[in-house]
Amino acid sequence: MTVHDVARQLPEISVLREHCRSLAVLEAILSPEWEDRYYSFNDRWSETESMASMRNGSGDEFSIVFSPAGAYIRGFAHESPMSPYAEDGPWPGVLDEVPDAFRSCVEEPAFCDEDEMPVVTACMWRETGRGAWEAGTIEFPDEQADDPDGAGYLFRLLVERSPETFQGWAEDYYEVPVALEAVSHVFASRPLSDSVVSALNPDVTVADLAEDLAEIGYPPS
Repeated sequence: MTVHDVARQLPEISVLREHCRSLAVLEAILSPEWEDRYYSFNDRWSETESMASMRNGSGDEFSIVFSPAGAYIRGFAHESPMSPYAEDGPWPGVLDEVPDAFRSCVEEPAFCDEDEMPVVTACMWRETGRGAWEAGTIEFPDEQADDPDGAGYLFRLLVERSPETFQGWAEDYYEVPVALEAVSHVFASRPLSDSVVSALNPDVTVADLAEDLAEIGYPPS
């Protein structure tokens, strides 16, 4: 799988935004310490933008900027042969065709290293009003031919959006049982209750999540 395969399977922007919110809420419940979370969401990343993000603690990450212009996705798989650190810059084609509407995202300091080099192996975008996600024209390397840019790994839970898939991932990652009915409740963007929260983590209440829910922009109750 490459970024092109992922782009064909992503939903429309509004659906992806709500899915990312749900992932962040589930993470806030399962992992009260923000630093230990895999997925997060900031509804007020700037005055006009929201941002979803993933980081696995081992150097892999993604960021999704939702703005009036549409949505911009940047992913970085640190072991990818397409790493900018292997090529002394982003792999040819990954960023070359990004529209002007998202050039500020390409140059965003949070997505670059201390030398202002974009930290990216996979990139997609979808402008408001466009009917599909897009990615650059890329000649992929032969190494790791099944996932050369890391897109299949990075964006798996954005492509496979079922509660069952998240449940399986979370049980493997956190090594605890994860209640499928509670996951389904959050994936439906329904307001939280203490019973739903406690089904996922008995040590957390809705009140404990107040700051997280406000940052994520998810209805608390």
